[in-house]
Amino acid sequence: MSNISIRPAIINDCQTILHFITELAIYENAEHEVLATEQSIKQSIFSEKSHVNALICEHQGVPIGIAIYFYNYSTWLAKSGLYLEDLYISQAFRGQGAGKKLLQHLAKIAIDNHCGRFEWSCLDWNKPSRDFYEMVGAVAQSEWVGYRLSGEALSDFAKQS
Repeated sequence: MSNISIRPAIINDCQTILHFITELAIYENAEHEVLATEQSIKQSIFSEKSHVNALICEHQGVPIGIAIYFYNYSTWLAKSGLYLEDLYISQAFRGQGAGKKLLQHLAKIAIDNHCGRFEWSCLDWNKPSRDFYEMVGAVAQSEWVGYRLSGEALSDFAKQS
């Protein structure tokens, strides 16, 4: 796909970002979990204090996907890392190189910012994505177990201090 371009998202892209977040949630059978709104995206990605970045992937000027990322830190490397929160390409455009181009763009951002790592998570059942990531050279981190505190459990735990 030669007419693919990638650009940083701007505040006017909030509706587009929400659209792709919702498409991704539908793909992952989790649409009911999406609490994001255009306003919350505006505040969380485009506020002055935001540490979140978004990219828009376009084909002939029409948005076909997004990537949302932020920087984390590796104590062992003593370097920042780039963490990809979400990468999504609309189903009609998959398998044509857009996802690879978006990943390569993110890898370049990581290198340009002296990151020691470029990491992301993928649902264990998502074999097409896992196969794609392994094809580009990514290695699954099977020795690590992810943990999460959220919602009421997060609030309750914080109140115990």
